[in-house]
Amino acid sequence: MTPSSAALEGEDKSSRAPVWWDRRELNRILNLYGRMVAAGEWRDYAIDGKRDRAVFSVFRRTSEYPLYSIEKRPELARRQGAYAIIAPGGHILKRGRDLAQVLRVLDRKLFRVVA
Repeated sequence: MTPSSAALEGEDKSSRAPVWWDRRELNRILNLYGRMVAAGEWRDYAIDGKRDRAVFSVFRRTSEYPLYSIEKRPELARRQGAYAIIAPGGHILKRGRDLAQVLRVLDRKLFRVVA
């Protein structure tokens, strides 16, 4: 079996490279992160690349669990959308195909008006 025929039949999941954020996506996320840090909402972040997804987690304090996780799952791109915002309990706040639209959920929390 040649490498090209193996690619046609389907690649072994264990041999795939991890999923990562591209520069445009990371710039968009870090722009939001900078605004939230300036507002005093977030203090730390972690980036992780796994075989099936890339995760950007934000923390209020370094020693805590993530406040939100921003995930990119390419295999869901055609169905529900590749991007998702996940709350601490695993609750999906927003899922979609456009990262900017998905990130607006967190941006609105920054500009929330308390009456």
